[in-house]
Amino acid sequence: MAMQIDHINISAPRDLLEEVREFYCTILEFQEGFRPGLSGRGFWLYSDNKPLIHLSERADRQPADKRGYLDHIAFRSSDLGALKDRLSRLGVEYRSSYLEEFNMTQLFFLDPAGTGLEVNFPEEP
Repeated sequence: MAMQIDHINISAPRDLLEEVREFYCTILEFQEGFRPGLSGRGFWLYSDNKPLIHLSERADRQPADKRGYLDHIAFRSSDLGALKDRLSRLGVEYRSSYLEEFNMTQLFFLDPAGTGLEVNFPEEP
């Protein structure tokens, strides 16, 4: 059986959820799109016509006292320079790493909810 990640879900109070939505749409160029009539409010964010990030409003969600074992979520992309420019322009701190064995640059940063993100740029040293 082959597995693929279908989507990730971030649940948070409405004000943080709107900040997270803006972050993913501005920084990673996701587009807000169709979301079925689910019982709660939220947003679905699309990349390449796929709803990869589901944002669910949960007023009772509170940040954890400590981070769990899930370290980060990774995306593959292109145009390293454009993302670095957006991150810098918007004051988002990031760390860069180059993997010579894969000829790939990686950027690491956090979204407004504290979710660790990695964006990989193959063939972009």
